[in-house]
Amino acid sequence: IRPLASRRRSIMSAPEKQQAQPPPEPGEPDPAQRYEAVVPHWFYRKVTDGRERWVPFSAQDSERLEEAHGSGRDKEDLVVPTSGGRYDVHLKERQRVAVYWEEEVSEVRRCTWFYKGDKDNKYIPYSETFSEELEEAYMIAVTLDEWKKKLESPSREIIILHNPKLMVHYHPVATSDDWGSTPTEQGRPRTVKRGVENIAAEIPNGEPLQIDHLVFVVHGIGPACDIRFRSIVQCVNDFRNVSLSMLQAHFKKAQEEQRVGRVEFLPVNWHSSLHSTGVDVDLERITLPSINRLRHFINDTILDVFFYNSSTYCQTIVDTVASEMNRLYQLFLQRNPLFKGGVSIAGHSLGSLILFDLLTNQKAAPEGDEHSEEGSRTTSSNRGMEEVKDILKKLELSEYCDVFEKEKMDRQALFLCTEKNLKEMGIPLGPRMKILHYISSKTEMQVCLLLGFYSSRSQPVAPRQGPAFTTSGQSPSTPTSSFPAILAPGTVSANYPQLNYKPTIFFAFGSPIGMFLTVRGVKRINPNYSLPTCKGFFNIFHPFDPVAYRIEPMIVPDLEFEPMLLPHHKGRKRMHLGKGKGSPSPPARGSRCGPQPHADPSCLSELKEGLTRMSVDLKNNLLGSLRVAWQSFTRAPLPAVEAASTDAEAEAEASVEKQPETKAEEPPAAAKEEASLINVGRLNGGNRIDYVLQEKPIESFNEYLFALQGHLCYWESEDTVLLVLKEIYQTQGITLDQPLPGSQ
Repeated sequence: IRPLASRRRSIMSAPEKQQAQPPPEPGEPDPAQRYEAVVPHWFYRKVTDGRERWVPFSAQDSERLEEAHGSGRDKEDLVVPTSGGRYDVHLKERQRVAVYWEEEVSEVRRCTWFYKGDKDNKYIPYSETFSEELEEAYMIAVTLDEWKKKLESPSREIIILHNPKLMVHYHPVATSDDWGSTPTEQGRPRTVKRGVENIAAEIPNGEPLQIDHLVFVVHGIGPACDIRFRSIVQCVNDFRNVSLSMLQAHFKKAQEEQRVGRVEFLPVNWHSSLHSTGVDVDLERITLPSINRLRHFINDTILDVFFYNSSTYCQTIVDTVASEMNRLYQLFLQRNPLFKGGVSIAGHSLGSLILFDLLTNQKAAPEGDEHSEEGSRTTSSNRGMEEVKDILKKLELSEYCDVFEKEKMDRQALFLCTEKNLKEMGIPLGPRMKILHYISSKTEMQVCLLLGFYSSRSQPVAPRQGPAFTTSGQSPSTPTSSFPAILAPGTVSANYPQLNYKPTIFFAFGSPIGMFLTVRGVKRINPNYSLPTCKGFFNIFHPFDPVAYRIEPMIVPDLEFEPMLLPHHKGRKRMHLGKGKGSPSPPARGSRCGPQPHADPSCLSELKEGLTRMSVDLKNNLLGSLRVAWQSFTRAPLPAVEAASTDAEAEAEASVEKQPETKAEEPPAAAKEEASLINVGRLNGGNRIDYVLQEKPIESFNEYLFALQGHLCYWESEDTVLLVLKEIYQTQGITLDQPLPGSQ
């Protein structure tokens, strides 16, 4: 047998090996029947909190990567989209790059051989080159039935192939000395496995290629979005994963008929842009040195609320959110040219307020313009450029007309300009200030007219449907304030950018919109008011969420009624212990969901599941989790990586016995009729707006203990995700396989 080093070559496929091997002599076993080439699978390296882990690509993505690799084009700069198009794999560099957001580049590896790690017993793939050497040695051993083969890894570690089922990896006890002595087989041996099928890796099948709808998700305060201090990208990954499971469970029939693909959720991050303005340095100079971690946490999270109420930083926030959503939309269309679906937006906590203010200030195009938009686009653009020239002449800035014409700047583009844009165009400071002042004054006046308000310096404008909002101290018939709702007395003015699309639905999770409107002096929302470019609005909240407020009582202040109870995703009804005021209840008065005479077996199962999860969390080093949380106050947020279910969660799921699901009791017919008769205005097209989640049985024991979790629960809430999917697909005429009890 030739030395192994001289026999290094790429792993051949099974047909190639059959052709390369000579025909067996009479009486000898056929080597092809004993040796089968290993099937590779592609992995990427994921680093979380300093810990490295190798994550398998989905079966669908791995096949695509292997096909591209087998085509021989991997020597070129070949790019393969993976993870539903959210990541690109550069095959030549073996790198995985995020498409829509900033993220550290991950290493990609074509894996065939693995060894068990020291710390967490997770299998780690060998390098591609050394895996080829191992496969070569394995092929020789199997073919000639000669085992006990020793190989030395690039790090001078010893691997011994005892037999097909026993292969071990030895760590050297000490490094070699100056005399070049070789490492020995001392130390604790580690298991070596060949092929991904032997390491019990959870390999997902992959996501549907068809995208039916696009949803942008805007986060709230701070860089962390849940109780595990994860970023918006990680939380949206969870939301997307839950949506895929809900589609399989509740839209199975439509999937089989190929009417349903999936909904794409993309995160929108504004926190990093806000805190990159230099404000953190200014805050650091004035922050007291005591309780440093707590003060740093407040500066990084709580102060975002105050930033949004500052004229300077409010403009930065709304500009960032609008421009980022427009950028993501254009990039998505470039990568998905066949996409014909709609776009919706969702916001959590403060993010929902930012989106509400943006939507309130969008300009509604006349209905006639929508039909002739394509045919008159060129004419409209030319007319817009002429309007820009008129504006510049009015401001005595005619000498800059050529600059704006060169940049193809029409009136709409002009009103989207920021000071940075004008500066990049070469406009001096004085003319910049004139243009920005003109844009600000005109935008505010147009917003006032849009919402049905009148300026105190001009004659009142009689709106067709009455004022949109009534401020404190006024009756519905009293003339309203001279400011729109978001520019009510005591608040700041901002130049709200326009979105490049009309959202289908606006979802608010754990939203303080109602509280902010009240603090701004808004007492009542006109029932005839609707968002200019968005006809759907859902306010979803957990009953214990301390940040969430209702919207419907501001539209119908004289009628007391409960929010809509969000149906359980499995059609059952959770039992409510210690139910009090403000707890979840049925759609309207008269159908309250109090403790039932006979507890639902599925609720008992869920209670057991909650207790099991709590015990598992305690067992998995709760103090360590708290330490990591405190450390996160003083460092940057975790890198945005794909979220995966933890071993603790898997253990909790496995420990819960499956109980037969029972259907929730239907509300009385009188309650349904009462719920349908409630008129909550046009803000959601005449449908209900406020939806409350059912608290889990374990949460019912103590409302205060689960208050923080209540505000951060939406990312993994199946009930929330199912409502989002149901409403999105209803706009396409697609319904659930079976309606959930108590749903609208």
